[in-house]
Amino acid sequence: MITLIATFQIKEGKMEEAINQLKKIVPEVRKSEPGCLAYIPHTVKGAKFKNTIVFYEKYKDEAASNTHSTNFPKYFKNIFPLIEGAMDLKTCTEII
Repeated sequence: MITLIATFQIKEGKMEEAINQLKKIVPEVRKSEPGCLAYIPHTVKGAKFKNTIVFYEKYKDEAASNTHSTNFPKYFKNIFPLIEGAMDLKTCTEII
């Protein structure tokens, strides 16, 4: 299994719009990518993180992760203009 943690910053004043876009995108990803086992966006508490979104993503295998990577630009086309800076992507390895 492959686990990813993706973190990105939303431009000031654009969080509500980003959340509304994610409410459309996330069900589509879950429905159309059977190898995607978890695709969960989170906001982060605290004034320092008020514009932060963190995704927890889990894929069955590398092929499923690659499928999502291929589809990602299509899903996020309306969110890219709302993001400030670069996305931080971490690939994680389960310990147990």
